[in-house]
Formats: sequence, structure tokens, C-alpha cells
Amino acid sequence: MGEAVADDYVVDARRDRLVIFASTLGTVFEWYDFFIYGTLAAVIGKQCCPTGDETAQFLLALATFGAGFGARPFGAALFGVLGDKLGRKYTFLVTITLMGIATAAVGLVPGYAAIGVAAPIILVFLRVLQGLALGGEYGGAAIYVAEHAPQNKRGFYTSFIQAGVIGGFLLSVGVVLASGLVVDQASWEAWGWRIPFLFSVVLLGVSLWVRLKLKESPVFKAMKEAGKTAGNPLAESFRGWQRTKLILVALFGVSAGLTVIWYTAQFQALYFLQNALRVDDTAARIMIGIAAACSMF
Repeated sequence: MGEAVADDYVVDARRDRLVIFASTLGTVFEWYDFFIYGTLAAVIGKQCCPTGDETAQFLLALATFGAGFGARPFGAALFGVLGDKLGRKYTFLVTITLMGIATAAVGLVPGYAAIGVAAPIILVFLRVLQGLALGGEYGGAAIYVAEHAPQNKRGFYTSFIQAGVIGGFLLSVGVVLASGLVVDQASWEAWGWRIPFLFSVVLLGVSLWVRLKLKESPVFKAMKEAGKTAGNPLAESFRGWQRTKLILVALFGVSAGLTVIWYTAQFQALYFLQNALRVDDTAARIMIGIAAACSMF
């Protein structure tokens, strides 16, 4: 938010490459953390949901998956305000840390057989944390990259962030496939499914190491030095019908439709292959992964 203070832009190709790489890498890891739950929804339902009916278990797991989506707008509002107050860099360091910890914690939650109804309750709580983190990180990363880009390249620069969403999905599929190769089916059902969640600790370490090399965006620094940062970012965003209308159009006219199409193409297609057509899980994931790779470009 806030008022622009300068239209000049100093080209620094090395800096821009680092900004795009680090921001996109962090976005890939964040979406991996968010998507790995959906990729493994079937086995999570069996382990953590309180029913003997496989269909009901799967639907309960999907409902828990959906809890993260409900939290995303609140995360965008919360961390958007913090980003406008404290800076882009430090805010998405917080969001990616929160996401990594919440994802690893999913891999440590005892099953329903061990702690009963507490298992799905804990999962919902962790999914809400993931949703809050993703809501703040995704927009924050796009803004951070855009504030480093010349005006005629903002779309190109930020397109890498969008491609990072597909990258996160591909990484989740790849890690699940690789994890399935190192344990047998019985072990996979019992505890092997936890490996992809715990792997997020490694991704968190890499992402923090890369992103700590970044500096605050020049636009934000200029606004802060000029004293022109937003006093109340959330209120200012909705001040006046014109601004509110643009937000509603972006939310319901663009983001909602795009999200429904994307998740239908990836996750619903995966679930259809696995549950309706009874395609082997590994083959289904490979097919969806290939389709996702094509869509990345």
C-alpha cells in the first residue's frame, strides 16, 4: 500500500535474478507444504479420521484440506498489514517459517487410533496455520518481486511466482513418489506417508538460507524513508467504493474462478483417477504430474 515516491528504476540484473530465484523458490516450498496434504488426502483420511467408511474418511480429509482455504484471506489481510508496516522481506520470512513448522507438525500428529477425535482437530488447526501463512506469503512474494521490476517487466517478473504454484504441486508429487519407493506398501500406510511432511523441515532450512540473502525492496525503503507508508493498510484498501469494487472484482471475478479451475484440473482429476477409475496411485500421480508440468509454462 502507500503512495509511490519515485518512478525511476535502476537496473541490476544480478540482484533481480536473485530476487526472482529466491522468491520463486520460497513460493514453490510454501505451495509444496500446502499441497502435500491434498496429494495424500486418502491416506490421511484412513489414519486420522474417525470412521470405518473409506469414502467418509476421504471426504473428512478433504474437509480438513479445505480449512486451509478458508484461512487464506485472513492470512493475506494479517500479513499484508505487517508487510506494509514492517517490510516485505521480514514478513515473508515469518510466513514461510510458520508454514514449514505447521507442515512438519502434520507429520507428527498421532493417528485416530492413538488419540481419537483429537487427531482431526489438531489437523484442522494446523491447516488453518498453513492457510494463514500461505495467504500472507503468496501475495507478499508477488509484491516483493513487482517492487524490484521495471514497469515494463512486472508481469514477466511476477509470472515466476505464479509458475511457482505449479512447481509446488510438482514437488509434492515428486516427493510422494520418491518416498513410496523407499518403503513398502504396509510401511507407507503405517508411517511412510509422514516422510513428505517431515521433509518440509529441509525445505524450510533451504528457503530461509536463500531468502536471508535478500534485501528489502527499494520501493518500500523509499516509501518508508519518505514517511509515506500506509497508516492503516487494511482500511485504506477498502476506502471508497472504487477501491472496494476493484478488490471484489479481483477476488471473485479473477482469483476465485482461476482457483476453482486449477484445483479441478489438478486435485479433482487426481482423485477421479484414484477413486472413480481405480487407477494405481503411482500411475495417477505420474499422469497428473506430467499434465501439471506442461501447464507450468
